[in-house]
Amino acid sequence: MSITKEYLINFEEEIKNLFLNRKIKGPIHLSVGSEDYLIKIFKKIKEQDWVFSTHRPHYHALLKGIPREKVKEEILAKRSMHISSKEYKFFTSAIVGGNLPIAVGTAMGIKRKGLDEKVWCFTGDMAAETGIFHECVKYSKGHNLPITFVVEDNGLGVATPTREVWGITDNAKSNITKFKYSRKYPHVGCGKSITF
Repeated sequence: MSITKEYLINFEEEIKNLFLNRKIKGPIHLSVGSEDYLIKIFKKIKEQDWVFSTHRPHYHALLKGIPREKVKEEILAKRSMHISSKEYKFFTSAIVGGNLPIAVGTAMGIKRKGLDEKVWCFTGDMAAETGIFHECVKYSKGHNLPITFVVEDNGLGVATPTREVWGITDNAKSNITKFKYSRKYPHVGCGKSITF
C-alpha cells in the first residue's frame, strides 16, 4: 500500500481526538507538516533497512510498514515514544540523541556481516547540534558505514528556537585555533621501561 499525505494527517487527527477524549493516558508528540518530505525519503528505504526514530515516531512507523492498528495500539498503551519492532526493523528512543549511537552500532554490525541492509537515523534539529550527533556522523563517515542521518528541522527544541539556544548566526566567527605537531615522547612516560 502506498501511504499518502492525507493518510498520515488523518492518522494524527485520530490520535489527537483520542487524546482529547482521554483515551490515551500518556504523552503524545504529533507530526503535521513533514509528510511530503518523509514520503519522499521513505521511498528510498527498503524493507530490509533499519529505521531509528525519535520521540515523534508515528509517521516513521507507518511509513516503515508497521500496520496502522499496531501503531495505534502502541500509542493507546502509552508507548507513543517507544514504538519498536524487530520484525519491521524499527527502533525509537525518547532520549534526545539516544537513538544515534545505537543506529551507528547497528550500521557497524551490518558492515561487518556484509549484509545488504542500511540504517536510516532520524533526529531533530536541536539534537543535531549536540556533540553525540557530530561524533556519530564523523565516526560513521570515517568508517564508511551504511547509514544516512536525516535531520527533521522545525527550528525548535521543544518550544525554544534552536538557533537562539546555540547562538547560531550567519556571521558567527570561528573560535577554534588548531595546529599540528609531531611528538617526541609516547603518550605516557619517556619511551623507556624502568623498574622501581
